[in-house]
Amino acid sequence: MSANPLYHSPGSAAQGAPASGCGPERPPRRLVVVGTTGSGKTTLAGRLASRPGVPHVELDALHWEANWVEADDDVFRERAARALAGSAWVVDGNYSKVRDIVWSRADTVVWLDYPLPLILGRLARRTFARVVMKTQLWQGNRESLRTAFLTRDSLFLWALSTYKKHRWNLPQLFRQPEYSHLQVVHLSSPRAARRWLEGAAAANPAPEQA
Repeated sequence: MSANPLYHSPGSAAQGAPASGCGPERPPRRLVVVGTTGSGKTTLAGRLASRPGVPHVELDALHWEANWVEADDDVFRERAARALAGSAWVVDGNYSKVRDIVWSRADTVVWLDYPLPLILGRLARRTFARVVMKTQLWQGNRESLRTAFLTRDSLFLWALSTYKKHRWNLPQLFRQPEYSHLQVVHLSSPRAARRWLEGAAAANPAPEQA
């Protein structure tokens, strides 16, 4: 088996050094997918959680109440702790309010570090599709063109304001002693993500159905 240049052992992503050897040191069972809004976290997490018995947890679903009201911090943290009590799961989201809960229980972080123009294009397509199709999200919430473009809560403004922050902050977090146990996968393009996902699927095939 050839080494996977996209894979990083615990802590090595912060230094930018690829892992040596033949892929992960241990099969990932509890994965966190992070990245700027619109990068495709939920889509990738859903694919990673396609194996039987591996739930996909969207932190957005735990964070938002009806009418786009944010859950109280204590409620959000309790929901996250309960959702991630199992031995295997895939979660997507960047919420710092529950990072200590999520990252301390995870064994792998997948970082989607895509170019900003690509992210904004994906976010625009996703937003227009949700508005046109009147897609119902968490707790019955729906997106609108007004909230997407004309308010301070615009996801496009959020993506623009947090992009550089994530690129600086995440490597710093990977260096923290409390997260030194994490294996980090740093993916800089959709092509790299597809390659890694194919490798992950090959290394962890779904069990045969009786």
